[in-house]
Amino acid sequence: MTPQSSFNLTVTINGKTWSGTVPVAETLLEFLRKRLGYTGTKRSCESEVCGACTVLVDDRPVSACNYLAFETHGKSVLSIEGVAHGEELDPLQEAFVRNIGAQCGYCTPGQIMAAKGLLMENPHPTREQIAEWLAGNICRCGAYGAIAQSILEASRSTKG
Repeated sequence: MTPQSSFNLTVTINGKTWSGTVPVAETLLEFLRKRLGYTGTKRSCESEVCGACTVLVDDRPVSACNYLAFETHGKSVLSIEGVAHGEELDPLQEAFVRNIGAQCGYCTPGQIMAAKGLLMENPHPTREQIAEWLAGNICRCGAYGAIAQSILEASRSTKG
C-alpha cells in the first residue's frame, strides 16, 4: 500500500471556506503563507518554541509551523489577517497600538493570536494568567509589560 501524498481539504479560513488539494506534508504555516498569501503569520523557530506562527484552530492557539494543513479539515482557522473587522481594528489590536505592545513587530501577530485565544477562553484574565498563557510566545524586544497591559485593557472592553 502506498502512502497518500495529497489530501482533499475543506477548511474555513478567516470566515471564508477554502477547498482544494494539499500535500499531506504541507504545514499550516506553508499553506497560509504560500498558498493563500497570508504572510502575517511568521516563520521563525519551526519547533513550537517561539510562538511567532501562532494561529487559532477552532479557537485554540496552535503553532502553524508544526501543525499539518490537512489537520484543519472541517475546522475553522483564524490568522492575524482575520482579526480586524474590515477597517476596524479588534480591541486587542487597538490596545497593542495604544500601549506600544509591538516594537520590531515580528512576534506581534503570534502574540495577538495567542492573546485572542486567551480572551476567548477567559475574557477577564489576571496578569499572572496572561503570563502563563503567553509563556510560549517570545518577544526578543522585551515588550512583555506592554503586551500584558494591552491584553488587560482589551479584556476590560470585552463583555462577559
